Amino acid sequence: MKILLDECVTKKLKNYLIEYTVYTINEMGWNGVKNGNLMTLCNDNGFDILLTIDKNLMHQQNLNKYNVTIVVLNSFNSKIEEIRKLVPEFKNQIQTLEKRKAYIINL
Repeated sequence: MKILLDECVTKKLKNYLIEYTVYTINEMGWNGVKNGNLMTLCNDNGFDILLTIDKNLMHQQNLNKYNVTIVVLNSFNSKIEEIRKLVPEFKNQIQTLEKRKAYIINL
């Protein structure tokens, strides 16, 4: 499973997802890339999941165009203390996530 952490997600989250292949926007050199172009880059570079806390992203894109799953971690803020609470539920659902769809992970 190849996962991209959106810019709004702290890179510290990688430490909680060690069983997956996880990259940050910074590692990919995609800082500042707009969402439409980001989805194309995810698709073209074989990412399975774009992990974000941006609740608007899933409404701004035509998901049918991209063979990528958007997963929104429904967090109050971007601090690792909050986001990591959602990791167990994300891991519980990861095998059931479908491409070209968006999901919201809640506590």
